[in-house]
Amino acid sequence: RKTESLWPVHQINWQKSRYIYDMFYTHKQISRQVYDHCIKQKLVDAALIAKWKKPGYERLCSTYVINPTNYKFGTTSICRVPLSDRSEEQRSAQDPTTGCRGCASGKGAGPRNIFGNKYGQNLAAVQIARDKRMEEMEKKRRAAEEAEIARQQQQAQAAAVAGNGNGSDDGEEETDDETDDEEDYGPSPAAGIWAGSQKLEAESNRIATDDDDNEGPEPKKQRVD
Repeated sequence: RKTESLWPVHQINWQKSRYIYDMFYTHKQISRQVYDHCIKQKLVDAALIAKWKKPGYERLCSTYVINPTNYKFGTTSICRVPLSDRSEEQRSAQDPTTGCRGCASGKGAGPRNIFGNKYGQNLAAVQIARDKRMEEMEKKRRAAEEAEIARQQQQAQAAAVAGNGNGSDDGEEETDDETDDEEDYGPSPAAGIWAGSQKLEAESNRIATDDDDNEGPEPKKQRVD
């Protein structure tokens, strides 16, 4: 039908106006400055939004359908009649100009999607649901990252403890042998903590004590055959 070519015009106008209206009044997601800017720049239908603020017009599809001059006998569109007050033949009726299936206010007065297509979707509610879902996904991702970091730290600590234990045993095995002490130890500082076995630490302390006691030249060692 020729009138159906105008349906997207009314439906897109309703959808973008409803998005701004819900984001400001219902969900409080935009500021007054943004809302006023949209009204001033005529990005939304100010007359339609003004009607939504009045009781009985909360779901109005267009100001065209409530203008009696647009219909015979000075009435309004069929979409303004609640579904409970329609006959069986009229339940599936749509407004010929906007394609609205029912925009009357009240519980069960009309379908949730007044146009029955993508233009009848409540984009503000979709956006809020998407944001909540993204927040939940972000929380799960952070929790998973924290759990992974904690697991890695535990593994690193366990590996460090195991490495320290193995290092002490290896140090004792390598140093506690029958080789010459000078060849094994070499010059070593007495201060600080020795990064080896207790025998090496005690030996370094003994060497430092001997150096302090013997201020003169060290006597030559006699070779014993």
